[in-house]
Amino acid sequence: MTTAASPGRASRALLLACAGTFLSFLDATVTNLAVPPIAADFDVSLTTVSWVATAYVIPFAALLAPAGPLADAVGRARLFLAGVALFTASSLLIAVAPALPVLLGARALQGLAAALLVPASLGLVLAEVPAGRRRAAIGVWSAAGALAAAAGPALGGLLVEVLDWRALFCLNLPVGAWVLIAGRELPAGESRTGRGPDLAGGLLLALGVGSAVYGLTQGPDRGWSSAHVLTAAAVTVLAGAATVLRSLRHPRPALRLDLFRSRPFAVASGVSLAYGAALFATMLLGVLFLTGAWHYSALRAGLAMTPAALVTAVVGIGVGRLPFTLSPRTMVTAGSLLVAAATGTLALLIDTEPRFWTLWLPTGTVIGAGVGLATVGISSAAALSAEPRHFAAATGMVMAARQVGGGLGIAATTVIIAEVPGAGAEPYAAVYGFATAVSLAAALGGLALRLAPPAQPSPAPPAGRTPAATAPAPEGDRR
Repeated sequence: MTTAASPGRASRALLLACAGTFLSFLDATVTNLAVPPIAADFDVSLTTVSWVATAYVIPFAALLAPAGPLADAVGRARLFLAGVALFTASSLLIAVAPALPVLLGARALQGLAAALLVPASLGLVLAEVPAGRRRAAIGVWSAAGALAAAAGPALGGLLVEVLDWRALFCLNLPVGAWVLIAGRELPAGESRTGRGPDLAGGLLLALGVGSAVYGLTQGPDRGWSSAHVLTAAAVTVLAGAATVLRSLRHPRPALRLDLFRSRPFAVASGVSLAYGAALFATMLLGVLFLTGAWHYSALRAGLAMTPAALVTAVVGIGVGRLPFTLSPRTMVTAGSLLVAAATGTLALLIDTEPRFWTLWLPTGTVIGAGVGLATVGISSAAALSAEPRHFAAATGMVMAARQVGGGLGIAATTVIIAEVPGAGAEPYAAVYGFATAVSLAAALGGLALRLAPPAQPSPAPPAGRTPAATAPAPEGDRR
């Protein structure tokens, strides 16, 4: 039974969930600023150091989907706090890592922790917040990640400039400690199924995604027809097929393929994949371009990326407070088109001559607005297309799609930079061209949300369960 909590309890749950989301997104933002100094510190190439990002993304992507049902099984609050504890501990391990393999292992633990806490956090919010406030709550929850992205570049740049890249990961420690202390007030008596998901299916998915990323990153160095790349491609196909087959047969699958019977959910997942590829590519590329082509310091690069993140936060918060309702279709399509317009402009106009005021700031502002709209739109389309008992599972699935896209986007960035000739801005422009193409694909997916049929009525609720517990279909699907 899903019932609305008291206003005070709902507000506490929302605050703590936003803090957990802030924690995971802050780390994702500052890590991009750590890539150049980590490469210099451990004397490794861009292809190798890109695994600092992908070692996080792969377990995050693979375990987000089963983490949703796991949250429903063991309790959202319990899993949320476990994820925060592991995330905080692994952040400390990264900060003191003596060698790159240790750092990569700790980053994988961070990805696992983020996969536990993120879907549990939104599932907790949607279970505690009354139905009439859920859309606004989604906007606030999404904006928490945007606020982390806004604070991350400036804070990260300052720490790298004044201290060391290791200090970046210490930013997580006070936030994590506060959430663990304050989290004792989270509801402990929530209903739980007690039946966990198929974690082996999640590991198969991680193997498939990891093999795909490995094959892409090894292509430029070893050759696209090399044994390494061909083996990685074969493992990707086999692991992917095994994941799907196991999910079809398992009573509690790692991938809830039945959710794809909802057209809004299926489209939102596809859009999230494309959106993630564009988002992660541009986030990493911004640091590489500013420090490599324009020769900005880490602090200056962080400050240059802050305005776009601030706009993302403002839009993410503001969209839930508008006097009128924007449908998920409108937000996804408009946001993706804004990102495509800005990255397309950068692909055409960037060069090695710094033009912050006339090029970088205007396009960054447009990207920030687009990301804010698309993030809220995708989250809304996914969560609101599922019944309350499937909130965590639906959230995990759509966010997993974004992370898979992000891993592929990071891999594509390193491949394009390695393969495109030119000592100037040409490789960076090519990556922005890639981001433009996938953003346009996301916009087309957003338009497809309009074609979704109305949500099918749920089976008659058991005695004692009121119809108010059923989530409404997204606005764009009622047309």
